[in-house]
Amino acid sequence: MLTLDKIYHAKYILKQVIRETDVIHAPKINPESNIWLKTENLQITGSFKVRGAYYKMSCLSEEEKAKGVIACSAGNHAQGVALAAAKNGIKSIICLPDGAPISKVEATKSYGAEVCLVKGVYDDAYNEALRQRDEHGYTFVHPFDDENVIAGQGTIGLELIEQIPDMDAVIVPVGGGGLISGVAYAIKSLNPKVKIYGVQATGAPSMYNSVRDGHIEQLDSVSTIADGIAVKEPGENTYRLVSDYVDEIVTVTDDEISAAILALMEQQKLVTEGAGAVPVAAAMFNKVPIKGKKTVCLLSGGNIDVTILSRVIKRGLLMTGRNSTLNIELIDKPGQLMDVSRIIAELGGNVISIHHERANEGSDVNGCYLRIVLETRNYAHIEEIKSALKDNGFKIIND
Repeated sequence: MLTLDKIYHAKYILKQVIRETDVIHAPKINPESNIWLKTENLQITGSFKVRGAYYKMSCLSEEEKAKGVIACSAGNHAQGVALAAAKNGIKSIICLPDGAPISKVEATKSYGAEVCLVKGVYDDAYNEALRQRDEHGYTFVHPFDDENVIAGQGTIGLELIEQIPDMDAVIVPVGGGGLISGVAYAIKSLNPKVKIYGVQATGAPSMYNSVRDGHIEQLDSVSTIADGIAVKEPGENTYRLVSDYVDEIVTVTDDEISAAILALMEQQKLVTEGAGAVPVAAAMFNKVPIKGKKTVCLLSGGNIDVTILSRVIKRGLLMTGRNSTLNIELIDKPGQLMDVSRIIAELGGNVISIHHERANEGSDVNGCYLRIVLETRNYAHIEEIKSALKDNGFKIIND
């Protein structure tokens, strides 16, 4: 059974291994709230996962340690298990789907694990991990549904109680539920008045649906840029703990997550992965009732795939009105393009790209179309530019 003593024991065990991550004030995230950031994205391995993995391994018997451990993950859990095993002198095997990003495969190897690439998807890798466990007697280290793993993650809650004793609320990412289970149990046991809010992606709402409907549910599929919380089904232990100790679970869209990643980079100089940014997305877009409250957003990890970072930033810019595309219908005569440029420049817009073409069949023979991509300050700035163009006789299409 999970107990507060076990979480305190985990804190003692982890003291020499992990970093007690800083809490940073972030007043711009939501000016109506008092936001602080728990920076587990700066943890060793770039994620909180090493806490649970290391504590789980410290609890193994000598016989279990001698046989080794096996896990299945395409991300942070793999790296946490690999590092924890290496520090404990334990052999580790990580089963990964063969389509896993090369960067994650190499990162897992760099921490000392033996990587087993399995043809297919995550479920195939999971089944192969269980097969090898049964064949070789390895200990399977579950990413979330294990009470020792949950106890390790709960040490974050103990740190927060010490770092911000007067906090009113904590917002936590939710995938399988291991992180929020440990954090909620620790904090609620010591200060029941603190509100605990969980956040899932709208494309992977397994815990959200399960808690709402009162029983564990499995999703047919998941789709989100927050791959670290793209879990089809919560665990039995985590579902029970979340039901008992978490006040509310909400969801955020991929566009909202992208905007949060961008805000953290610009305002706080912090890089987070999609899963790590969901608490900030919930705070930014007022998904939870934190107005006037001292609120901690738990940034669970920073291992974003750099190959998708530019796309995430672009989505974040669009979501916050920092980037806009205008389609303008013109009369094909000299000076039109100059007038459009002048209006935009006078209002402080910055033209990134421009495409000009003659009218198509069926439209005015003297017409043409102008497609302009702009850098703007916000949605109000976009509307100001549109209004000025209309006032000067230009027709904006697809408005």
